Amino acid sequence: MAGDDGRIKVYYNSACPVCRASIEGQKGKTTACQVEWADIHQDNAVVGEIDENLEYVRERLHLVDEHGVKRMGVDAFIVLWRHSPGEEWKARLFSLPLIHGLAQLAYKAFARLLYRWNKSLHHW
Repeated sequence: MAGDDGRIKVYYNSACPVCRASIEGQKGKTTACQVEWADIHQDNAVVGEIDENLEYVRERLHLVDEHGVKRMGVDAFIVLWRHSPGEEWKARLFSLPLIHGLAQLAYKAFARLLYRWNKSLHHW
């Protein structure tokens, strides 16, 4: 598993066009540490590495940080931004207590709607 050697491993769902676009944009930015990208749509079994339900990982971005800690949703983005040159400010901003709480609520609501939309269109 990533994290044990200072790498980050991101678990994302390429079947979701919004998620895919977000990750493709992020891939070019994350350069401060090694990042491994695991597409759970291409390899469903990879979710076993983080002991999560496939549908839950389809709904929310997951990663294992450089310390081996599993993060999801806003917390996963904070880790990515912290290691992305020019985006560290986002990590600091979204880590502030009030903003973090509001961002988590907004992310969860958006992720749920996006998941339902993708499922209704039979993207998987």
